[in-house]
Amino acid sequence: MNEDRLPPVAPEVTATLVENLSPRLRKRLDAAVTKLGARPTHRDADTVTIDVDDETELRLYAPSGVVATTDAITCGCLLAPACVHRAAAACAAPAAQAPPELADQPSAAAPEPASVTDLASASGPAFVTGPDLAPDPEPAPDSASPPEVASPDQRAAAEALWAAGAAVLEAGVDGAGAVAQSALLRAAHTARLRQLPRAAGAALSVVTLLRAARAGDPSYRTADLVTALAELLGTAHRVRTASGPELAAVRGRARRPYSPDGSLRLYGLFTEPVVTDSGHGGVRTWVAGSDGRLFTVGDVAPGGVGRALGVADRAVRLGDSALTHRELGRAGLAVSGATVSPDGRLGAGKGVKAVTAGGAAWTEPPLAALWETPPSEQATRALRSVSRYADPDGGGSDLLFLDVEILGALRESGGSCLLARCEGGGRVRLTVADDDPALAHRDNMMLLAAAPGTRLRIIGRLVPAPHPRLTLLACSHPSGAGTIDLGLDRLRRADLPDPNAPVHPAPPHGGSGAHSPLYLLERRVEQTVPAGRAALGMLGDVTAETRRIRRAGLPTAAGLLTALCASAARRDRDLFGRLLPADTDGFAVHWLAAARYTAAVAESLCSAAWQPAQQGVR
Repeated sequence: MNEDRLPPVAPEVTATLVENLSPRLRKRLDAAVTKLGARPTHRDADTVTIDVDDETELRLYAPSGVVATTDAITCGCLLAPACVHRAAAACAAPAAQAPPELADQPSAAAPEPASVTDLASASGPAFVTGPDLAPDPEPAPDSASPPEVASPDQRAAAEALWAAGAAVLEAGVDGAGAVAQSALLRAAHTARLRQLPRAAGAALSVVTLLRAARAGDPSYRTADLVTALAELLGTAHRVRTASGPELAAVRGRARRPYSPDGSLRLYGLFTEPVVTDSGHGGVRTWVAGSDGRLFTVGDVAPGGVGRALGVADRAVRLGDSALTHRELGRAGLAVSGATVSPDGRLGAGKGVKAVTAGGAAWTEPPLAALWETPPSEQATRALRSVSRYADPDGGGSDLLFLDVEILGALRESGGSCLLARCEGGGRVRLTVADDDPALAHRDNMMLLAAAPGTRLRIIGRLVPAPHPRLTLLACSHPSGAGTIDLGLDRLRRADLPDPNAPVHPAPPHGGSGAHSPLYLLERRVEQTVPAGRAALGMLGDVTAETRRIRRAGLPTAAGLLTALCASAARRDRDLFGRLLPADTDGFAVHWLAAARYTAAVAESLCSAAWQPAQQGVR
């Protein structure tokens, strides 16, 4: 049984079912989840049935697409409703959350509290400096009234989120089973009730990634769980200390606010499929205004990759337009009464009117201007959007618009990518946006790799890395006629130029020099997540690693590594020599400081890599 076949279950439902189990059944819960995952399922309208055995059925009723109450999960076994099967089914299903096109998603990691910042700077000057690593300024005094602070209920909810996140970090993926996940879900539900949607969303992301890791999902990456845990811990800590405008940003928004933007003349750019870890699928179509501003029109709902492929040919939900998403990516719209969210999403309220209008080629005004901005300036702007510490309501786009020449495939340690030369001589690595074989990304990339010398106008999404790197989303047609949505349209070999044409050879392997020793700290941050604090505590002496980091001019990183490993290994004893419980809170603070610092340095290196002086040597 794949969890994608089960309807999403509300976090409070899963938490309640697990909490109601007896201690004996809680010990059996993880095994029950695994066993249930191997059983067949079938769907009938709003009900999904799982065959627990030859005589027993388990039913999940989701009339609105989500299992919203505990009574909606029923079991036919003799021990029901106090059986382990109901809780196991809830734990095996995706955690319900609002579609990403509608709800705020947390940024990759929240800035840490002052105590964490102080820890990060205690060992000397940092390799990079700036507002992301500096203590937050004190809010301006208000003679009329003191700045708003979190309510006692909000602080209590934040403390519960911190405790649940720290427990996951202590146990690691291997130890964070259904019971630990249930604690996160309960804390997430409470946080949402207390108007803390950003922290609640971070907790749900951690649960989703934990389940993917424990199920062996090939798309799971440890770095993603590092990011989600850092967001959860950082946001929970900030809720307890923030005030005024800072508190509003840390609390987040349950719904994206839309503000009026008058009349807009829009020109289609491309359409990309959207498939999320939470089981949502759909498309996002990018358009540009006559002034160069970027907007999106999305349609994302539960359904996965199958829905993404189907929605591309459905009509856009905007005014009276009859255009499909594919068609809008190459046509235009005239919109009156437009409403826009801070990140550029176009609202589809009753007052919005939209009619089909002519589009523009990528080489014609106003779209051509998007490719005229130097790549370094585009990368700086995009990095602000994808930063782990970006304000969720800050807006901005992570897209880059480049003219490139394909050089060929490039082998890397994690696989291969496409190497291209930008105008001006800089090289950029292009990767697939999604490896799902149902989408066209991978096949199109392979065809392009076999056609070195091809010149293309491309649109890609910035990937923070110490070298220029993008996920490739759309490109001009190799024949010069039209454009290609690389996730939806499929190139043919006949579309490509003569493979015997003379080209500039690509280098036979990746890499452009020595790695920064920052990876010595990064790998310890990541190493904690799979196996927990104990695995890091058994490392022993890390003097050689810290010495190497200091020689590279990274004294702060060296200090963070020393503090992190010492905290992991520290176990105090009482007067009778018995081991006391580990300081999970203290270790979480050290880990958060290290995760925050490595991300900030990585972003600084990424920005430097796109500068013209660096581009010429990569």
